[in-house]
This record gives sequence, structure tokens and C-alpha cells, in this order.
Amino acid sequence: METSAYEPQTLQEAIIYFADPDNCLNYLAKKRWPNGVTCPTCGSTGIIFLKNQHRWKCREQHSLQQFSVKVGTVMEDSPIDLSKWLMAMWQIVNCKNGISSYEVHRAIGITQKSAWFLDHRIRYALGLKPGNKLSGQVEADETYVGGKARNMHRAKRERVITGTGGKDKTAVMGILERGGKVRTKVVENTKKKGASNPKFASTFLLAPRSSPMH
Repeated sequence: METSAYEPQTLQEAIIYFADPDNCLNYLAKKRWPNGVTCPTCGSTGIIFLKNQHRWKCREQHSLQQFSVKVGTVMEDSPIDLSKWLMAMWQIVNCKNGISSYEVHRAIGITQKSAWFLDHRIRYALGLKPGNKLSGQVEADETYVGGKARNMHRAKRERVITGTGGKDKTAVMGILERGGKVRTKVVENTKKKGASNPKFASTFLLAPRSSPMH
């Protein structure tokens, strides 16, 4: 392995450099272990590099002797190549205004779903929150939430249901990014005036995801 890690300055340089698996391994190893590779399980420096496997083996006797540069990182257990991870990292770190999963997917040639996965894992590692802006194909719809009249006791139905349609129910609007983020919010009504209110729109952008990151 090389003793120093080259730093790409542009996206084109990053794509060319990280296209080589050896460059990817060398770059990450130098970043993770600047003073030499150590076993992530026992901390031993008695390490053998298995070149044909792009892995290391610890000389100490324990159940996790072999390890890769991904072990103990957000990349662990991911089948995605190191080259894709590093190109995605380079883009996320170097784009001041943020970058969407659609842009990552087009730039490095992976599916949008994989790009979304990389984006969230990398932002988690950097201590950043996922971007608030929705991108790509975005859908919006509304519904009324409340108990169905036919499932209510007659006395309660007569007390609660005073009209038809959405009357006496809560209006909820949702905005969905295909394969990505979801925003939901209780709204006063589903009329155009209410849904297009700037305050309503900004609240949607600031609202947390309705489901946790996996």
C-alpha cells in the first residue's frame, strides 16, 4: 500500500482517482489509521495485510481476526463499493448548498434509493441532519383523519358526526419525495388559500421526517 493519501480537488479528479479500488483502500486506511493499521477489536498493531482480499488479519487469537476498512463505520455491512462511498462523500462535503440523492445518483451511477441511503449514512457520520429540501418527483395530497361513523356507537356518532364528508374531521396534508423524504402536517383546511400559505410551506420544510432513519 502507498504511504500517503492523495486529495482530489475536483469531482472529476475524485471520480478518476477513486475508480481504482487500491486508491480507495489506501485513502481510507490513511485517514482512519494515520499511525498505522491497528486491529479494531483488540487494538493490536500485529497486523497482516491480505492483498488478494483487500482485508487485514490480526495476529492475536480472537473471533474477529480478519477485518476491512469498513468495520466500525457507517459503511459496515454495505455491499456498495468503496469508490461509490468516497465519491458520494466528496460531493456532500464539497457542495456548500447541499446535494440531493437524485444528483448523487446521476453523478456516480447508482440507483436513487442507494444514493438516498449513502446520503443519510454520510450525513449521520458528519453529525448533520438530512437536507430539508425535497427534490426530484414530489407528490402532494390531503385527507381527513377521524373515526368512521359506522364503527362508532350510535350515541357517540350522533354527538360527533354533525355533517358529511370531512366535517368534524381533522385535515392532514402530506408531501412525498419519491423514494425519499415525507412531510405531513395538520392543516386548517384543504382549500388552495390554506395550502399555498408561505407560513404553511415553511413549516413543512422544517417539520421532521415522519419515519426514523434506517
